[in-house]
Amino acid sequence: MTERRRTKIIATLGPATDKPGMLVSLFERGLDVVRVNLSHGTAEHHRQRVKDARAAAAACGREVAVLADLRGPKIRIESFDDGPVSLEQGDPFVLYSRPDAPVGTHEGVGVTYHQLVNDVKAGDTLLLDDGLIAMMVEDIRGSDIHCRVTVAGVLHNRKGLNLQGGGLSVPGLAEHDIPDITLAAEMDVDYLAVSFPSSADDMHNARRLLREAGGHAALVSKIERAEAIDHLEAIIDASDAVLVARGDLGVEIGDAQLPGLQKRIIETSTRLNRVVITATQMMQSMVDSPIPTRAEVLDVANAVIDGSDAVMLSAETAVGRHPHKVVEAMNRICLGAERHCFDQNIENQLNVRFERIDQAIAMATMYTANRVAVDAIVAMTESGSTAQWLSRVRSHVPIFALTPNTNSRRRMALYRDVYPVAFECHESNGDIAVMQALKHLLQLEFIQPGQRVLMTMGDKMRVEGGTNTMRLVQISETGEFETQMAL
Repeated sequence: MTERRRTKIIATLGPATDKPGMLVSLFERGLDVVRVNLSHGTAEHHRQRVKDARAAAAACGREVAVLADLRGPKIRIESFDDGPVSLEQGDPFVLYSRPDAPVGTHEGVGVTYHQLVNDVKAGDTLLLDDGLIAMMVEDIRGSDIHCRVTVAGVLHNRKGLNLQGGGLSVPGLAEHDIPDITLAAEMDVDYLAVSFPSSADDMHNARRLLREAGGHAALVSKIERAEAIDHLEAIIDASDAVLVARGDLGVEIGDAQLPGLQKRIIETSTRLNRVVITATQMMQSMVDSPIPTRAEVLDVANAVIDGSDAVMLSAETAVGRHPHKVVEAMNRICLGAERHCFDQNIENQLNVRFERIDQAIAMATMYTANRVAVDAIVAMTESGSTAQWLSRVRSHVPIFALTPNTNSRRRMALYRDVYPVAFECHESNGDIAVMQALKHLLQLEFIQPGQRVLMTMGDKMRVEGGTNTMRLVQISETGEFETQMAL
């Protein structure tokens, strides 16, 4: 049987993936989720890319999720009068924090966030272009921030700006995010990523706006501000999934702090039963190169071993020279890393008081799967929530999630270890439903005669949150089914 990759791969759409046949090539190489970056392109571009992605996925017989990524309150400089400027160490430079800022020159440039002047003070360090250029605040005169360049470089139009150590009061949702949320609802995306949240309220507001617009997507909090770390558990608890956005976060907190913080975010997300994604420059050299660096291989592998549900590609697929080779390499590295993952000890989780029966059934199933020789877990689910709970415990056993609900199958495409399968059961008799489900998986060759499987299901089919039963079923060499244990 072909080795199944447990960690999911997300790739950002862009000009490079618009090439004829490219999306089909990516899905054939194992792509699970496509990301639409709303920071670039027009609404029409985004609509067409989502439409093309879903058509290509259908042509490949794949269940693929769509993740739309809001721009958020990213602080940027404005544009220069005559192209990029070269800044030398010790040069004076002014940041104009006002709407009537002059056009940028080698002496200064405007900033998009006009409250910046109220958030900084003399002695603060401002980082531009992901930290490639740094300058220290020397004086504030009215709305103009006078700085001195401490790290030289060439500064281009519209580059990002961060305050070292964090502390900016910019809200988690920007005004331009509101029409983008409406667009995401219109495109019926499966996940909506909220950029730069600093509190749980930012996630609650985004969810409210999305639901008011008619959207049903799950919400992803992008942890990329220093302020978010102070409220990490509350933000994660208000989210359906979490994304470790290492770009801006690394700039604000410093690269030395980033590795440990990445592990903390992954651990906290898993403990709070949230899906977690690791992102940013994972295979950056492959924007041009046909092979990754050894450092990139280790970076991806460590994210997998740490327990990430998914690893994400950005510029590598959006504007890279060969997106298919990047996904192919990512697939290969994930498979290699997963051979060195260990099953998770869940005794501490079993000490938790479960609020729902399906949560208790999921934990009992994973406890059994890690102690009894089984070849597969089969979850008959409506919403996919049982499959999500099952996937929170690390195991080498694949989870086949059967549901008739298309939106549920797409959402489950992001869950580690979970393989969504289209299946409709109109049978109310549990024994017959089990038989039909297993026969379906045998026909698809997802399971084989002679194997033993764990099944979760509900007494009543087509009821969301109704999982209340676990069965251990032995499949004979002749295809007969024997229930060896029921809970």
